[in-house]
Amino acid sequence: MNLKLTHAFGALALGSLAALGMAAPAGAAYPDRPVTLVVPFPPGGAVDTLGRLFADSINSQTGQPVVVENRAGANGNIGTEAVVKAAPDGYTLLIGANGMATNPTIYPNRSFNEVKDLKTVAYVGYAPLILVTAYDSPYKSFEDLLKAAQAKPDAVSFATSGSGSAPHLASELLKLTTKSEMLHVPYKGGSPAKLDLVTGRVSFMFLNPLEAVPQVNAKKLRALMIDSPGRITQLPDVPTSKELGYSDLEAKVWWGFMVPAGTPDDIVTKVNGYINTALQDPKVQDKLKQMAVVIGGGSVAEFDKYYHEQVEKWARVVKEAGLSTQ
Repeated sequence: MNLKLTHAFGALALGSLAALGMAAPAGAAYPDRPVTLVVPFPPGGAVDTLGRLFADSINSQTGQPVVVENRAGANGNIGTEAVVKAAPDGYTLLIGANGMATNPTIYPNRSFNEVKDLKTVAYVGYAPLILVTAYDSPYKSFEDLLKAAQAKPDAVSFATSGSGSAPHLASELLKLTTKSEMLHVPYKGGSPAKLDLVTGRVSFMFLNPLEAVPQVNAKKLRALMIDSPGRITQLPDVPTSKELGYSDLEAKVWWGFMVPAGTPDDIVTKVNGYINTALQDPKVQDKLKQMAVVIGGGSVAEFDKYYHEQVEKWARVVKEAGLSTQ
């Protein structure tokens, strides 16, 4: 069969499908052009590091460029809103963290809501948060810190990279769980917060392992507790919240991919497959291990279930701590 005849048969087949009201699946050729991955936080942090890691993997799997776009601000709200407003065609992805589950309660008056305006795609995994203080701080153990907080309200202060961030909510959960009053000192970003933490201007801060471990090893910070069921290999001598008698004090930072609501399910399934394939790559696994990430993966439905559980859990904490901006 010659080339012209082949094209003719192809055109006839497509015309027949159209006449029958049928079409090729929405994601049949996906992706056939560059994809944008929005990171709603500044370059250099854990979300950005993971975003670039998975962007490289998706590029390798599909042959299409994945352009990482940092749209930071307002605890992830600026970047998230950009994705909500994007075309639901699979060419704009979002990698986010805990804020995707907590912001709907903290910021109820926004023009969008992650629960209804985004669709879950894939679960990357989680890392424990580590309670750290300045290396030369008077608090040499978690018990020292807690005794000081319970002896005098607001004598102990905690830094965060902003209201509603994962470290902020972990600190509020700490207050609720231990029935302690501590002073919140929010900063406009993690860098100034960590600077004041190292110099002892604030008492403590929750950090993820990527941020905490190098500072602890350099003896600029001291790790007092890990908010996790088990210890981590990077800091094997640091006790967990469970070991210290606070099994309900489990706060971690987790990451996942989402897309605009309305994105076809077959495209969502494809992206989920790309993320799961990446998670099986030894190079990706090595990087995640360095970051103390417990690898997730799994189906779209499994991440969707986990996500809604997180929304419900932190909605209770936000309301009990009176953190809503409404």
